Amino acid sequence: MKTATKIRILLIIFFIIIFSVIAARYAIGLHFKKKFSKRPPPNVIVSVVEKSNFYKSIETFGTAIARNSKTFRIKKDQVLGNLKIDNRFVKKGEIIVALKDNEIIMAEFAGKLGKREIAQGVLGSDSLIITLDDLKKVYIDIKIPENYVGILKKGLIAEISSPAFKKKFRGKIESVSSRIDPSTRSILARVIVDNKSYEIIPGQLMTVKVIYDQKLQLGVPESAITSQGNTAFVYVIENQKALKKNIEIGRRNFGKVSVLNGINEGDIVISEGISKVRDQTKVKVIEK
Repeated sequence: MKTATKIRILLIIFFIIIFSVIAARYAIGLHFKKKFSKRPPPNVIVSVVEKSNFYKSIETFGTAIARNSKTFRIKKDQVLGNLKIDNRFVKKGEIIVALKDNEIIMAEFAGKLGKREIAQGVLGSDSLIITLDDLKKVYIDIKIPENYVGILKKGLIAEISSPAFKKKFRGKIESVSSRIDPSTRSILARVIVDNKSYEIIPGQLMTVKVIYDQKLQLGVPESAITSQGNTAFVYVIENQKALKKNIEIGRRNFGKVSVLNGINEGDIVISEGISKVRDQTKVKVIEK
């Protein structure tokens, strides 16, 4: 075999080997790129789109007043027997205290008793004051700015709270004044509050939230909404994929936002983990 032919065959074999190495490296690179660039779907927490009660409110303060109250002033030396008054509950017609000379003080209505000593040096300091308060329901008088006159009316729901309690009480507007106070530019309203547990006591300062214009609307958690300029959107999950849906939002109450259009009741929206999500990407739903 001629030398030139041998050289040609060797060159062909050399180039075949080089091409094979390059092709093999490229194929291996594609394999590992595909294998290691494939990331697992992000974990997200979801919420169901459902109807919630959205409302507007007026917040103010007021002092609790017993629905019915009576005060008795007696001399200590006129009391027969032991005086049992503090935090005692009496029924209508029950004897509160018996006095000398066959006198008695009776409860004109059912309620809770209390007493108050008169300070030394004050005229009549040998006396004490007994109070009887009907506390099953209490009144709270509130002042509302005059611009709410068209809204304020009898029967509106009121939410009552105080730092002294972890719970909230429920009440309603019982009456609204027919006049505006010209000095404060406000109108007086009276709230009646259910107090069957006798927790609220007369003189206690309470926060009153008057609720009005209630509407039942679709709502999602505030954390589910992303805003970009004048546009707001959520991610709805369908077939394990996140789909971007533009929405029109309305009121905000208790951590929720009302949605006027863009999604439907029963849709599943992502409420946590949105920063890792893009439109049409697969996601993994986890329990909160």
